Amino acid sequence: MQVVRGWAARWVPWIGALGLLGAVQQANAGDYDGSPQVAEFVAEMTRDHGFASEQLFEVFAEVQRKQSILDAISRPAERVKPWKEYRPMFLTDARIARGVDFWRQHEAVLARAEQEYGVPAQVIVAIIGVETFFGRNTGNFRVIDALSTLGFDYPPRAQFFRKELREYLLLAREQQVDPLTLKGSYAGAMGLPQFMPSSFRAYAVDFDGDGHINIWNNPDDAIGSVASYFKRHGWVAGQGVVSRAQVSGERFEQGVTQGIEPASTVAQLRALGWSSHDALPDDLPVTAFRLEGDNGAEYWMGLKNFYAITRYNRSVMYAMAVHQLSEQLVKARGVN
Repeated sequence: MQVVRGWAARWVPWIGALGLLGAVQQANAGDYDGSPQVAEFVAEMTRDHGFASEQLFEVFAEVQRKQSILDAISRPAERVKPWKEYRPMFLTDARIARGVDFWRQHEAVLARAEQEYGVPAQVIVAIIGVETFFGRNTGNFRVIDALSTLGFDYPPRAQFFRKELREYLLLAREQQVDPLTLKGSYAGAMGLPQFMPSSFRAYAVDFDGDGHINIWNNPDDAIGSVASYFKRHGWVAGQGVVSRAQVSGERFEQGVTQGIEPASTVAQLRALGWSSHDALPDDLPVTAFRLEGDNGAEYWMGLKNFYAITRYNRSVMYAMAVHQLSEQLVKARGVN
């Protein structure tokens, strides 16, 4: 993350107008130079958020449309893998070993995040492990290229990505960083925890107190930001994540939740043939789901903390991968 304290003359309106790049930019115009869609977007940012139009046009003069991004997002979805194939992608010896090393290297920061937000260190580590393999795979696209390409040239989700582009420019101004330098995924997800710009602005924190939020190469800020995200999405300190269920009778399949939201209470599921060894309150709402494991169907009740994980990624298999990786990290670390 390149912090540029003198750069703001490029486009921050209250520091002063600039005449940078000028003829050089005209000679190397980007793919969105002169675009009517960009002109409309710039007018919105000028009107609603106080940007100077000439400075934004200078930024967009360097933005590139990436066909590889459009190809990636338009690619037909792969067959949805069953749990027995999905799980091994994330619970590998290499990921667990790297997670233990990451935990050891940042033990004090993780402990502070757990104390302040109530989110266990192993869950924070597991999220960063699943998202980016602890920083190994954070993405190589310029964020502004990704969000502009999808916001202006991908009609099915243009509104969403244009909103994220707006959020991105706001965060770049707030954090005093050059918007042309930050890298991320082809969809614009950023840093160790792969936050979209709107999530960055809502939940990211300056956990090391240096005056800037850097989730790209500052693990302290990434750790604190993940913990902040989960706290804001309802994580309850000291409570469990899932409860393994047993099923019987002829109606138990009726209990399987459609979607991820907690849709049934424990008592309602019991009436359909579900039971658990854990002592769960009858009125507790849970997400009831089935996974296809190595030994056949598995039935689970996802608790409130499970639902919090699905707010990061709306998938029960994703949430289970994070949860089980967190358990394996604790086991591999071997510290009580």
